[in-house]
Amino acid sequence: MLKTIIFDCDGVIADTEPLHLSTLQQTLEHEGISITKEEYYRYYLALDDRGCFNHVFKRFGVELTDRKLEQLMQRKAAVLEPIMRKELKLFPGVVDFIRAAAARFPLAVASGALAGEIDLILKHADVRDCFKVIVSAEDVRNGKPHPEPFIKALSLINSSLGQSIQPGECLVIEDSVHGVEASRLAGMRCLAVTNSYDGGRLSQADIVAENLAEISLDQIETALAR
Repeated sequence: MLKTIIFDCDGVIADTEPLHLSTLQQTLEHEGISITKEEYYRYYLALDDRGCFNHVFKRFGVELTDRKLEQLMQRKAAVLEPIMRKELKLFPGVVDFIRAAAARFPLAVASGALAGEIDLILKHADVRDCFKVIVSAEDVRNGKPHPEPFIKALSLINSSLGQSIQPGECLVIEDSVHGVEASRLAGMRCLAVTNSYDGGRLSQADIVAENLAEISLDQIETALAR
């Protein structure tokens, strides 16, 4: 039985991946590194900023100190925030879906984005009040595809409610291959939306939908009960 839902944020609630791509490219250009859109979606989309910069520098054979990493993350965040405030777009049906879900289940966000970015998106969508728990990149040691973000989100939900919801009673809503893998490793069910990848790439999810406007909570519960 479904008892709680954990949402990813970028690529599920808001169409921010193009903004993350452009600001990442801009930040890396100052370091003499160039990545393409195709490389971003293949290697980096599901990673948090820490994992992304580490992966890029390792791939290009460039040393990255902890101090430099923090500087790069701060630089990207400083560029991204004003762009998000001007250009943020939500996916179709997401606000109605979140509000319907919040009326039936406790909700959480578990995202590789920074806390300020998540807060900006949820307030822009006017759904911040729908979420009992927010887990951001700052809250975990390991980003997706490691299951830590989802495991921590469920632990915080249980703590806040004084309940013991099991991983198998939790639905994760994701848009990335790494996110689907993280949900599987956490022992949770997964609904994948094809906002960032085609359905074939997301086939390990329990349910694949075009977007949240195309599926209802009743349809989800029926599919998970099979």
